[in-house]
Amino acid sequence: MERSSRLVIGLCLLATWTIWGSTYLAIKFALVSFPPFSQMGSRFLVAGLIVLLWSRRQGSPWPSRSEWRNAAIVSVLMMVGGMGCTAYAEQTISSSLAVVFVGTMPMLMILFSLWFGVRPDAFELAGLAVGFAGVLLLVRGQGFVASPVALGAMCTAAVGWSLGSVLSRHRLRPAPGSMGYASQMLCGGVGLTLVALLAGEHFAWPPQTTATLAWIYLVVFGSLIAFNAYMYLLARVRPGTASSYTLVNPVVGLALGATIAGETLSPREWAASGVILSGVVLLLWGAIRRTRT
Repeated sequence: MERSSRLVIGLCLLATWTIWGSTYLAIKFALVSFPPFSQMGSRFLVAGLIVLLWSRRQGSPWPSRSEWRNAAIVSVLMMVGGMGCTAYAEQTISSSLAVVFVGTMPMLMILFSLWFGVRPDAFELAGLAVGFAGVLLLVRGQGFVASPVALGAMCTAAVGWSLGSVLSRHRLRPAPGSMGYASQMLCGGVGLTLVALLAGEHFAWPPQTTATLAWIYLVVFGSLIAFNAYMYLLARVRPGTASSYTLVNPVVGLALGATIAGETLSPREWAASGVILSGVVLLLWGAIRRTRT
């Protein structure tokens, strides 16, 4: 691998590790004025339009009909199911619990990758077992017991994001380069907006300053930078490496939730967080071992 490519991959990993860990708290702040599906829909429509215009200015061709179809399917899974349901869940649970649940995604990605002949090794199987035990402990904690609807939403989010990620890598390839990112964000934004209309959501007008700043942060950092970095990684590295953000995000999210939002977790939920992170470490270690052999 060329040095420049390694540098880009390193920067993309850093973006997904740090930025996405902070977006869960930003979603929580934005919910004050921006309802969940409207918030996510407007976020991806604006970001997608910016990337589309920039791509066309750089001379990128329009996606083909099949590439638009692929973008629509993947975006429904990753953005409508993944991001939309996460924002919906955060109406009743803390951002800390939401970001910890993200730790289930590498396990799901490995399971879905079995369909395409990608077999886990012993470390990855151990990680699956440990992570699953952590999830069982987490969902019995105070936060999810008090809000079973939020639990269902987070389960849907984890499955949708993981399945969409695997399909975009193996079966439903988007358009090349930035135009692929733009088409996915635009399709996801349209899908989320339709759900918002069906749900009868309305923006709180005028929006609070904190909510507006959080929404802008989600557009610029969460969508334009981190999401594009993630899609770049999916196309160039192993799924375990691309999903390594799930190891760092809970640490960042828990720290921000505790220091900025004053969120607290029960002893059971702290223990579950540690178990899930241990499972993710095993998964990533297995992925690293594979790249060396």
